[in-house]
Amino acid sequence: MSKSKPVLNSSLGKKLIMSLTGLFLCTFLVVHLIGNLQLFKDDAGYAFNNYAYLMTHFAPIKVVSYLLYASVIVHAIYAIILTSNNKAARPIGYAASAGGANSKWNSRNMGILGTVLLVFIATHMANFWWKYHNDQVPYIEYRTDLSTGVTTSTEIQAGDFHDFTKVTENGVEILKARDLYKQVDYAFDNVFLVAFYVIAMAALAFHLIHGFRSAFQTVGFDHKKYVPIIQFLGVWIFGVLIPVGFALMPLYFFFCK
Repeated sequence: MSKSKPVLNSSLGKKLIMSLTGLFLCTFLVVHLIGNLQLFKDDAGYAFNNYAYLMTHFAPIKVVSYLLYASVIVHAIYAIILTSNNKAARPIGYAASAGGANSKWNSRNMGILGTVLLVFIATHMANFWWKYHNDQVPYIEYRTDLSTGVTTSTEIQAGDFHDFTKVTENGVEILKARDLYKQVDYAFDNVFLVAFYVIAMAALAFHLIHGFRSAFQTVGFDHKKYVPIIQFLGVWIFGVLIPVGFALMPLYFFFCK
């Protein structure tokens, strides 16, 4: 224990914690994007509202959610600490000249990019997570004729039922649920919120292009055999595909719904 404390408190230890939490958050982004693709289904939110309920009520996922919140906080705190330590240890002239000449823009501005992402996370949680958990979203009822597979939907008022109930009566499946899909539709009718989401996803792209590769370097997984694969994943999957996928969602609701 006496040996582990200095290691964790060292600059390398802090970078290691940042790398591990960052890679965990990257994994979450993949899962979250796959789940949120349900928003593109033309089913009045049936698939997405089922997904939203699963994500907020399935016990194992709830445990992972708490780990996610902790990872975001720890990642941000250690980023602030490392940035402050680096600024304190580096002369101003050196930072302006040598640092700017030998590093890419996103690597020099990870603090700015991270700040934008923190504001984005707070905005995102306030618009969706908070309202969903505090009964500030509308309710919807889906009726699916099991013989034909046709589903109809109707907005309803909160009643004497749980926030998600599914029963079958006379060959009709009846689902009553909180309509987070409607809340998404409502939120992304705001052009300023849509613009901010797109800007935040651009910040996420630059953040991940540098951070993904850097995380693998820190944990020691930097063999020349695997570097091209890591670079490809960092740039094209986490730097392009995932941010673009998330950015398309507000744009889709604003322009197409």
